[in-house]
Amino acid sequence: MLLDFFYTLRKAEVPVTIKELLVLLEALQHKLAFANLDDFYLLSRLCLVKDEKYFDRFDRAFGFYFKGLDDIALFPNDQIPEDWLRSEFLKNLSDEEKAQIEALGGLDKLLETLNERLKDQHERHAGGNKWIGTGGTSPFGHSGYNPEGIRIGGQSQHKRAVKVWEKREFKNLDDKVELGTRNLKVALRKLRQFARTGSADELDLKGTIKSTAENAGLLDIKMVPERHNAAKVLLFLDIGGSMDPYIHLCEQLFSAARSEFKHLEYYYFHNCIYEKLWKDNRRRFDNTASTLDVLHTYSKDYRVIFIGDAAMSPYELLSPYGSVEHMNEETGQAWLQRIIDTWGKVIWLNPSDESYWKYTQTTDAIKDQIGGHMYPLTVEGLENAIKYLSK
Repeated sequence: MLLDFFYTLRKAEVPVTIKELLVLLEALQHKLAFANLDDFYLLSRLCLVKDEKYFDRFDRAFGFYFKGLDDIALFPNDQIPEDWLRSEFLKNLSDEEKAQIEALGGLDKLLETLNERLKDQHERHAGGNKWIGTGGTSPFGHSGYNPEGIRIGGQSQHKRAVKVWEKREFKNLDDKVELGTRNLKVALRKLRQFARTGSADELDLKGTIKSTAENAGLLDIKMVPERHNAAKVLLFLDIGGSMDPYIHLCEQLFSAARSEFKHLEYYYFHNCIYEKLWKDNRRRFDNTASTLDVLHTYSKDYRVIFIGDAAMSPYELLSPYGSVEHMNEETGQAWLQRIIDTWGKVIWLNPSDESYWKYTQTTDAIKDQIGGHMYPLTVEGLENAIKYLSK
């Protein structure tokens, strides 16, 4: 059985190996999971999946292979028509009315009853107490109330669900999807460079053991400075115009970067880098920073990341006085080259669809200028970018 499961995972492009399968078999021989599919799911995922970006693929493959053994987690999405889950009203119940609603009696009973409902129900129901629907007191559906139910669709209202239909916590961690704050952090962590600086206020356990042993058993406590992320990052963020559709994604990236890097500096620009940058978009015309000052302020060990779609008029990048907002005496390309010459390694993260890049002259030109190190804002793209910066 496990061999077939192994090949199912391989077909789902989860990179599992024979060695990992043998680890799972050994764990099963020691009865770390026995006669319980939930336990086996957690154990097999722990043994077989080494990168959380593959959790969603694993969940899909697991659901496909073990369909029928744990129906609630594995029912195909199209088994319940979307119309059944369309919420049109909410029923307001008093505390006395809620107290009169009885639970079915545990998860096993809920699963058994849900199977029966799926066989017998043939139309939409709303506001009821039995069928799969919305706004009622049935234990199946959403937007209603039951002391112990299975939420199918919708959003949690009363925090009473004992199981959530087809819930996959890591769906947005696949390689090809756009990023959220959580998986941005996962990808950015690969740029971390740990170091210990400052006052010695953290116990050095290994040093203490070694020193105590060398001191004939007399306790000799050793302390070390706190370990922290010493990576230094300089962010340049394109703002406004064609970047407006990507505001939320850029906010997520900015939030993730600020939480991951102690040494983070950032500046905004519009379309292309010129002689001035800014940190406050509300005061972008009267409170700016000289790009030359920025070039001379930060040390060579900073890693430079541009965020932008690189899409603009060719004049903005290639011509003096081509900026749409002011009369720039030097080209944007010249200022970009100064940044490349100063810090060496520069990457450009592009939130637009990679298939569109070839249709924009400036995107191609910038990509060529930075040595091809323009990456899409997907987990895979960010991982490749961070891998290059970390070399």
